Amino acid sequence: MDIIRKNVKYIIAGLLPALLIYFIFVLYPIVRSFIYGFYDWNGLSEPIYTGLNNFKIILTDEVFWQSFKNNIFIVLFSIFGQVPIGLILAVILSRNIKGAGFFRTAFFIPMILSTVVVGLLWSTILNSQVGIINSILEAIGLEELTQNWLGDPKLAMLSICAVIVWQCFGYYMIIFLAAIQNIPEEILEAADIDGAGELKKLTNIILPMLWPTVMTAVVLCISGSMRSFDLVFVMTGGGPANATELMATYMYNKTFAIYQYGYGSAVSLVISIISFGLIIISRSLMSRNLSD
Repeated sequence: MDIIRKNVKYIIAGLLPALLIYFIFVLYPIVRSFIYGFYDWNGLSEPIYTGLNNFKIILTDEVFWQSFKNNIFIVLFSIFGQVPIGLILAVILSRNIKGAGFFRTAFFIPMILSTVVVGLLWSTILNSQVGIINSILEAIGLEELTQNWLGDPKLAMLSICAVIVWQCFGYYMIIFLAAIQNIPEEILEAADIDGAGELKKLTNIILPMLWPTVMTAVVLCISGSMRSFDLVFVMTGGGPANATELMATYMYNKTFAIYQYGYGSAVSLVISIISFGLIIISRSLMSRNLSD
């Protein structure tokens, strides 16, 4: 502590340039965007203060609430898809099985790929005319199972969610692997001596000790799902018939497609409030379970 106090001026001088850049290019635009949510502005003319009018419009905007439902669907699909898959794979690969290193790398590779690349790849795979999935189904005589995966409003959202889970479960696998490696080996050895099977060790030892990590993973799932944009934008653009419209794509279209910057800023503020609320609620519920 004494060293820090003696060098506090140098520490501030070292951090100041980075903090200044962060404030100018990140914090200030965010604050300005929230402020513009209370204005009617097309991005060019003088903003006109309208108070809460933009937020009143949001309350009756059917497309916005459809996009909200889609975001919640992705949140639930991610939590009950990415987290359990990542946890199960982490438990399996934490054992000294043959090829564990290869599988860790293989499962994590989708996460490091550009989301745009992933979107283009799966758009081709799921294409109803030339996509490999329909081609395989036709080749093995299951033509009746071929679908318009991204063009059918009933299937498009499920297809998007499946791609999101495929891309991201490796990220949570790595998080859980790191957490499992921090569990004292003596505890697991004692469980083996007592005759505990793998399932009992998972439910009675590993999962309770990983619960704080699971809470973190759920928060990451919620925050990531609520700001989902690029994958949907590349694969469907929010269609068909707003079936895959998300709040972020809706905000983008309102802001940059029809130049309703004030309304788009109001939507972004609502997204932030909803995301923060969901995170607080989820952490409260999971913390209660932990204390119980």
